[in-house]
Amino acid sequence: MNFLLQGMRLCVIALALLSSGRLTSTARAVDLEQGATFLTPFPDNDVYQVTVFGDGFADGLLGGLLRAFGSDVRLDIQKQITPIANIAAPDFEGKTVALEQKIAAQPINIAIVMIGEEDRYPFRNADGKRIAVGTDPWIAEYTRRIDRLMRAFKRKNASVYWVGLPNFARNDANELAQRMNDVIRERAYLNGYKYIDSYQGFTNENGGYSAYGPDLEGAIRLLRLRNGISFTEAGNRKLAHFVEKELRADLNQAKANRNIPLLGAEAEQEKINPGNTVKTPAPSSPAAASGRNDSDTPIVRATGFTGTPSRNNSSSGDQKADNGKVTLKLIDRSDREESQTIEILRPAIPASVVALMARREGSGPRGDLIVDQIGGGVTLMSSITPPGNRDRGRLSPTQAPYFRLLVKGERLQPKPGRADDFSWPPKSESTSQTTPVEPQPRG
Repeated sequence: MNFLLQGMRLCVIALALLSSGRLTSTARAVDLEQGATFLTPFPDNDVYQVTVFGDGFADGLLGGLLRAFGSDVRLDIQKQITPIANIAAPDFEGKTVALEQKIAAQPINIAIVMIGEEDRYPFRNADGKRIAVGTDPWIAEYTRRIDRLMRAFKRKNASVYWVGLPNFARNDANELAQRMNDVIRERAYLNGYKYIDSYQGFTNENGGYSAYGPDLEGAIRLLRLRNGISFTEAGNRKLAHFVEKELRADLNQAKANRNIPLLGAEAEQEKINPGNTVKTPAPSSPAAASGRNDSDTPIVRATGFTGTPSRNNSSSGDQKADNGKVTLKLIDRSDREESQTIEILRPAIPASVVALMARREGSGPRGDLIVDQIGGGVTLMSSITPPGNRDRGRLSPTQAPYFRLLVKGERLQPKPGRADDFSWPPKSESTSQTTPVEPQPRG
């Protein structure tokens, strides 16, 4: 009987740790992967509905994606794009509202967007005055319209991949494309979308435009048409490769997350683990016999878990106690089976503790989260908090020093006397406060 009590005691400890979120390897994976998952692990019928949006660029991109994912049963890619009107169109707001209705009317898990082929035209302000292309007012209006387009996908709650502009043959168009990419990258970051960089993928060894370049097999091919804007068939396949690389990594990550305990709802977990039963070898099987390292160690099987999912049962935000029960079947050396029901306790959690753990309240400065995909399904997450900045909450994320320096590539102004201050003669912060020292006579 001692071995039964000892085995039950170990099971209670393990289950208690699991229920309280202290089982480090599993609980940490749940917390991190839930926040890092870009695609839902449980799409309807286990198939992701994919729609491509945009203009002429998106039409060629769709052809490349169909060739890249033609045999992938996880994706159902629509064979036609959903067009997005010229961003400089006079009735931009009305056409954006119509786009929202199209998005709401179709099932979408993944949206892939690429525009910009016909966007380099002057705008008209509310007074009908023409805004010249490339000027600061034009960039400001372009930023507003890009952000409005991106927010059209918010209600659908789809995973959005926004592809930036490629390089162009004309120098003036190329410089404007880079400024437009800065806007797209910034707004995608703020809206929680993934920005796909296509600009660097089509530059030559000197960083300039070239109609020729290596395809996916490394052979030098004609990738761009004579107009210096559009892509050839090989160019569209290479363009789709940059989306494919990100999308495949997210699909693999979502597949891995399906097997994380407690990640999905009851319906999703039933697909993965029918009956919610931990499978163990039969008592008379060689695997079960080899698994008994100690003759006094019983075989334990969890056959059922009952309880209610955690939810806010109080308007104040307090989490009420949420208890559950698990039934264990213990098999001893003589293959006799005994059932034991254990109650798992989860105490009530005050709203203040929930708010603190969710980092939604607090008087101190909070850091910004930087997420970067390293490759192989690995996500690097870092938090940056500038010290001593009490006005942190008033600062836009795109104005944070790390975003301006690392994402936008701006050069920050040097401070006098710091290592990056190359002014001559050298300046010091205390220059204006100190008085020159008169030389002492030698004597």
